[in-house]
Amino acid sequence: MCAAVADFDTDVPTLRRILAGAKTVAVVGLSANWQRPSNFAAKYMQAHGYRVIPVNPAYTTVLGERCYPSLAAIPEPIDMVDCFRASAEITALAREAIAVGAKVLWMQLGVINVEAAVIARAAGLEVVMDRCVKIEHARLFGGLNFVGVNTQIISSKRPKYLAN
Repeated sequence: MCAAVADFDTDVPTLRRILAGAKTVAVVGLSANWQRPSNFAAKYMQAHGYRVIPVNPAYTTVLGERCYPSLAAIPEPIDMVDCFRASAEITALAREAIAVGAKVLWMQLGVINVEAAVIARAAGLEVVMDRCVKIEHARLFGGLNFVGVNTQIISSKRPKYLAN
């Protein structure tokens, strides 16, 4: 990890505070396809009490919520902008997040844009980069049982019926 990216590594207390404080999450690039990571993460966040606002010009609704073509089109305050877009698109999204008064710019796993992070942080936004909101929430708030994870079906303990 280069030094510039390391400057935006978020510690556990900060992640916990961000996830506990955010209530409205605009998910940019949210897909209606249930097999896409954006859909799975957003569905998880909905199931855990977050208001998810889809942002994708390709749809009118996703996960039962009205879908907006841009952050600027959303008529209510946004706590967090969760970005499921290519790294090259994040600088423009950071500027949009600033313009709508978001508090957090969250870049999903594999999404790294230091320029966008610098712009967002300079405007007072908190920045999380190269992390999955669903994974972090599950790790920090005990949601690892969502859809089959940590069901105790898989165990490091050897079953009694197997021979040595």
